[in-house]
Formats: sequence, structure tokens, C-alpha cells
Amino acid sequence: MDYGYINARIRGMHSRLFDRKAYDALIIRQDIPSIITELEKTPYKKEIEEANILYSGITAIEYALRKNLVNTYRKILGLVQGELAEKYIVIFLNRWDVQNIKTILRGKKIHASQDEIKECLIPAGELDEATLNELLKQPDVRAVVDLLATWEQPYALPLTDYIDEYSENRDLVILEYALDKYYYQKALEAAKGKSTEEKIVRRLIRREIDANNIKSVIRIINDNVDWDDAKNLFLEGGLRIDLERFEKMIESGNLESALKYLDGTPYYFLSYLPPEALASGRISVFEKELDSYIISNNTGTFRLDPLSIGVIIGYIWAKYSEIINIRIIARCKHAGVSDEDLEAELIHV
Repeated sequence: MDYGYINARIRGMHSRLFDRKAYDALIIRQDIPSIITELEKTPYKKEIEEANILYSGITAIEYALRKNLVNTYRKILGLVQGELAEKYIVIFLNRWDVQNIKTILRGKKIHASQDEIKECLIPAGELDEATLNELLKQPDVRAVVDLLATWEQPYALPLTDYIDEYSENRDLVILEYALDKYYYQKALEAAKGKSTEEKIVRRLIRREIDANNIKSVIRIINDNVDWDDAKNLFLEGGLRIDLERFEKMIESGNLESALKYLDGTPYYFLSYLPPEALASGRISVFEKELDSYIISNNTGTFRLDPLSIGVIIGYIWAKYSEIINIRIIARCKHAGVSDEDLEAELIHV
């Protein structure tokens, strides 16, 4: 397909993303009302004005950010509709379907209210807001899975396979892993050809699989999970983390030793984290570093061949990064976090 026109539109959208000056304008604000006022001067103006009618404070900001992200991704889908690129863009947007289903399942397990769960959903995939609202009405985890099955929704397949096992031990990781495995298998199948587009998409997916496997290793070591159970959490298809390396990392016995097995891979940067991070074993620290790495690499595809799908994919991730950073700024200001600590939380791409 000819990416000339579409990528020209995407580059125009990319030019309106926040630069350092725009972030600084938010960071110097001292409270949520002033951040809202500042956002009204940006491309978020429409969503902020809508949010102010329905909500107030940080809830209004969260609503506006979610709405803007969904609107942006829907606009991109409109640009590629009917084109070959649509298949590949849908692969990345379907990540939100997986995330939203996980969020609903987690919420139902802890008996969170519908409103609490809904605030965490971003209907940017194929499951639209109306569909997600119906899932929210279900009383428990099994009912959510049953409704997806009734709709013959593809994500019901891995969930129904493991729902009985979940019912026995109440470990939601079983269902979450089943969703991830299904998503990544389908994504790799959809990008298994030899075209430039498929090579770009496949490499990004395989890198994500690596990151997920490393996260699993860290959790497994932290929770002292034995190998017989741990091996069931391995995701196939990664670039550098195969089952053998996965096993060696887990059997090393501790986090510092496990990270040494990343030597020679792009993920060895994790071993350079501060000693206190390694000693504490705080999973969130490592997850943040891995997420930042994935976002940075995926955003970098924007600078690939200007007439390839890389421009669109790069923009999708750059927009996601912007949303995360604005949310971090708002939440830190709401919690009274210092600007220095706030800066450390931002994702730089």
C-alpha cells in the first residue's frame, strides 16, 4: 500500500505531541486546578472541557486523558480502514482488549465497584465502551468469562480453558497468562510473513514477549515459586529469552544472579539498577524499566522508513507515552510529590 498520504497525516499528529517545554509548563503548576487550566491550552482542550462538565479534580484529568487516547486511536483506525496496514494496527490496539479484560477480572475478584473498575478501562481496542459496560455488570469472574463465551468473543477461548483451574485455587495469574499467551500467539500468526511491515511488527511483538517473560522471572523469584509451576508461565516466541534462559534465571535462586543471565541481551541494563533496587526486590522498579525500554524502542519505529508502517506504530506508542507522562504529573501533584521525584517517574523517549 502507499503510506505517503497516511504517514503525512500521522506526522502532522506527531508534531502536536508534547515537547519538553509543554511538560515543563505542567510541572511548574502547583495544583490540579492549574494543571487543568494548562491542559485547556493544549490539544486536550476538547476532552478537558467535556470532563469538567462531568467530573472535577484529578478524576476530570483521568477521564480526559482516556477519552483523548481513545479518540486518537479511533482516528488512526479510520485512516487505515480497508488498507493492509489496518491488520497490523489492530494487533497493537488489541493489547487494550487484553488489558481491559484483565482489569475487569481483577476488579471482580476483589469486589471493586463498577465505577472503580471503569475508571481504569481504556476502550481503545475492539471491545468498545458499551461491551465493556456489559462485562462490568457481571457479578464475578466466572460470569465475565461466561458472557464473553456467550458472545463467542475470541478471548473467551483461553479463559474457558482455565476457568475451572482458577476456581480451584483462585489464582488470577492463571487467567492472565492464558490471555497473554493467546494474544501473542495470534499476533505472531498475523505477522508471520516476509514483508517489511510484518518484520517490523513481529520484532516488536517478540520484544514485548521477552519483557513479559523477564517480569515473570522477577515475580517467580520474589514469590519463591517452584519450577514445576513457574514453567507454565513462560511465553513462547520471544527474541532473546527462550525456555532454557528462563529456567536458568529462575533456578539461579536470587534476583542479582538471575539478571546476570541477561548478559549479551538488550535487557542487561536491568543489572545496572541501583543496589538498593536489587536488594529490595521491588517488582515495580524492574517493571517500570522494562516498560520504558519497550516504549522507547517502539516509539523509535517512527524514525524508520518514512513510507512504512513504522511511522504509524511509532506514533501510537509516542501518544501512549505522552498520556502516561501527563497522568504521572497529575497524580504526583495530587499526592504532593516533589518535582524532583516526579521527574524521576517520567518516561523519556
